[in-house]
Amino acid sequence: MKPYIYDTLDSALISELRKDGRASISYLAQSLKVSRATVQNRLDRLISSGAILGFTVRVHAEVELQVVRAIMMIEVTGKSTSQVVSKIRGIPELVKLHTTNGAWDLVAEIQTTSLAEFDRVLRRVREVDGILNSETSILLSSM
Repeated sequence: MKPYIYDTLDSALISELRKDGRASISYLAQSLKVSRATVQNRLDRLISSGAILGFTVRVHAEVELQVVRAIMMIEVTGKSTSQVVSKIRGIPELVKLHTTNGAWDLVAEIQTTSLAEFDRVLRRVREVDGILNSETSILLSSM
């Protein structure tokens, strides 16, 4: 696959899609001041190149009152980051996983539907070989 080189139009298109992933091609073309064909071609290339991995729904916080969201910082032993990532990547409640620098090696975003499920996920992550330490903070509100 030939690498796709991104430009300011691609960035603007991605920005518009972040605001509204369901925006029509016509609306996007009008907002970006280009033709519908240009938007469609750029969108197709962004998807096929892997720049856009998919589309999702963002739900208002009031709709998800029963959701428990948290951030977990994870320290791994030695050079076991790759093994730890492959083991915890399959846990569906870990909605995002990031590598980072500093005291923590990984940051996981957790989302569950109850505190009991949240506790189960924490236990499951902490039992993974290669995890030395972790610290978790429940997100109480978002601004």
